[in-house]
Amino acid sequence: MTNLQDQYQRPLRDLRISVTDRCNFRCRYCMPAEVFGPDYAFLPSAKILSFDEIERLVTIFVSLGVKKIRITGGEPLLRRDLPTLIERIHQIEGVEDIALTTNGTLLKKYAEPLAKAGLSRVSVSLDSLDNERFFEMNGQRGKVSTVLEGIEKAAEAGLQVKINMVVQKGQNDQDIVAMARFFKEKQHILRFIEYMDVGNSNGWRLDDVVSKREILDQVQQFSSLQAIAPNYKGEVATRYQYQDKQGEIGVISSVTDSFCSTCSRARLSAEGTLYTCLFATAGTDLRELLRTGQDDAMIRQHIAHVWGDRTDRYSDERNEQTRAKRQSVKIEMSHIGG
Repeated sequence: MTNLQDQYQRPLRDLRISVTDRCNFRCRYCMPAEVFGPDYAFLPSAKILSFDEIERLVTIFVSLGVKKIRITGGEPLLRRDLPTLIERIHQIEGVEDIALTTNGTLLKKYAEPLAKAGLSRVSVSLDSLDNERFFEMNGQRGKVSTVLEGIEKAAEAGLQVKINMVVQKGQNDQDIVAMARFFKEKQHILRFIEYMDVGNSNGWRLDDVVSKREILDQVQQFSSLQAIAPNYKGEVATRYQYQDKQGEIGVISSVTDSFCSTCSRARLSAEGTLYTCLFATAGTDLRELLRTGQDDAMIRQHIAHVWGDRTDRYSDERNEQTRAKRQSVKIEMSHIGG
């Protein structure tokens, strides 16, 4: 095992793997329908990493210090036979935790097979309990009831469940308390996420951000909160416990309260490009190395070099950046997962 660190002494501990760039939702902050329309050219299957290639890369990343794997998309449950991939990753020595991020629409069907395959945790995106509002926000593609059924099926299968709510001013900020109350009763952890300037197509404006402070002020109307320690160094959500100690919430505050200093996450896109930041403008092609006969040692050395040179601290720099730099073309979140 290598104790690999970047230029700010941040270790490589987490790998997020996008298994598809496709999604059955068209949420405005991620894949707006006017950009990702019927004619949008998604990746052909030949360009997407195979399960063999993903398993090989995970093994190499684990040898460099990765312990936690998160499967993302697009919508990862659209990838055929995903439980098979989970099972293969689960069998790799050194992998301590496998999680999945999903919109929940197919979770009812796949929760049990995923749990049996070795999945530990699932994060489900749900931005409102109001059917009309949710329908509008996801591009008129999904119902709240379907997602809630998936959440309960995941819990029944023994998976730890967290709910992710991206909060946007004037869109769903009126639902903060309702969401907190509902998931406290259900005993699922709800994480509020500040609306982030990922990619180039979501029309992000700072004015649309509901800050961590504003979110907490609203939740406190329903129940007093007490800050609690992170589960591990580098956890992205700030944790708060309810006054009665029956449940907790988290806030992921990339915009107003950056956590770059402890970021230990690398991201692998569906076509095998390695990104060292969610807000990256460029990546490193690993698929080419896999498909041109390079051995594991060479690929390992290449990844180690990329991470060793890493200086990413986008959220820290956001307010310092020049306008020209801020307008540089970033990779879309739908392409590498959140």
